[in-house]
Amino acid sequence: MAIFLDKSDKIIVQGMTGSEGQKHTRRMLGAGTQIVAGTNPRKAGTSVDFEVTPIGYGAEERQAGTVSIPVYGTVAEAKEATGAGVSVIFVPPAFAKAAVIEAVDAGMRLVVIITEGIAVKDSAEFFTYAHERGVQLIGPNCPGIITPGQSNVGITPPDITGPGKIGLVSKSGTLTYQMMYELSDIGFSTCIGIGGDPIIGTTHIDALKAFEEDPETELIVMIGEIGGDAEERAAAYIKEHVTKPVVGYVAGFTAPEGKTMGHAGAIVSGSAGTAQAKKEALEAVGVKVGKTPTETANLARELLK
Repeated sequence: MAIFLDKSDKIIVQGMTGSEGQKHTRRMLGAGTQIVAGTNPRKAGTSVDFEVTPIGYGAEERQAGTVSIPVYGTVAEAKEATGAGVSVIFVPPAFAKAAVIEAVDAGMRLVVIITEGIAVKDSAEFFTYAHERGVQLIGPNCPGIITPGQSNVGITPPDITGPGKIGLVSKSGTLTYQMMYELSDIGFSTCIGIGGDPIIGTTHIDALKAFEEDPETELIVMIGEIGGDAEERAAAYIKEHVTKPVVGYVAGFTAPEGKTMGHAGAIVSGSAGTAQAKKEALEAVGVKVGKTPTETANLARELLK
């Protein structure tokens, strides 16, 4: 089982013809992702050939070779031609808002926004636009989502882990990868990097709700970081709605006050948004919180025993 993404999903890559789009499309195809189209108004009617080498779980069952992906002028045209329901965005920050709105207007079910450096005003506007129309966003400024062995949408390395019974939701991309590695002996149902910007499309709570409802997910790992109150709100949600064990990790215990650390949303002001406050909130509702990623993984492993 999986949440939000599985092998049946057809994917459109917005910005596929750019350097980042091409690089990651090749890797997504190697992971078995069903990419059916790219978009670029200036290159509509062309196609891009990708030399694909199978990677990640199940690679031995897939064939290497050349895959030709058609390019359409708009997401709407690509959807009409292919029936795709998921879009992933690799476009510069200045064009990201228009790209998201285009995907929403085309009727995408899920839009994954990899782009970092998007203006908060733009994020607020396209988040509201998508939310009002019932379209789920993941990101921006995130690694995306991977259901190991089924589909990988974004930039997550597909060869770290395989399918299993742990659900992972994380603000940090690199900590997503590390936790996947630390628990690769058990495996994951789905791993989601939700991004660390002040406004994001999918929250910890959204993922917790979906993992709670997924019969194959037995334990949830939640990675947070300093700044904001998302982890405290997640703790309140866990207390009321989550019956499965949850293990947590909060990055940023040594962060100085008033300095943004890595992500735009990772900033401490006074006692608000500190790692210690988040750790205490999670532990108060029964979540075991590790001091390091490795300790967090060991806590998860012990609970699954």
